[in-house]
Amino acid sequence: MYEIPDIKESETWIIRTTLRERYGEEVELQIADAEIRVHPSDMETSSCPVWYWQRGDCHFVIFKTGDRNYRCQFFYRPYQQYGTGVYEYTDITECVVSLLQVQADHAAKERGDIK
Repeated sequence: MYEIPDIKESETWIIRTTLRERYGEEVELQIADAEIRVHPSDMETSSCPVWYWQRGDCHFVIFKTGDRNYRCQFFYRPYQQYGTGVYEYTDITECVVSLLQVQADHAAKERGDIK
């Protein structure tokens, strides 16, 4: 089990600001805890803080897995989860921007806007 630092106000500010820029309005951002395997080889889970928000039928999660370590995913249903292709980010801005871009590309592809 790992000791993962709490969320910093500066991290939350970056996410809120990025979401406001993306959507043109405030987005309800929730902070929670999740039990995950910090490393794939871990047998036990560790508690880590997460940011969560929803837009339409899409849910977004950013996991804080270390001092400057973040993982992210979006999903429509629990069995329909998507990531960015990057296992872990060391910059929260890069993490949230990449997550939003991959989801926007996914949505455009689903609508048939991108082939």
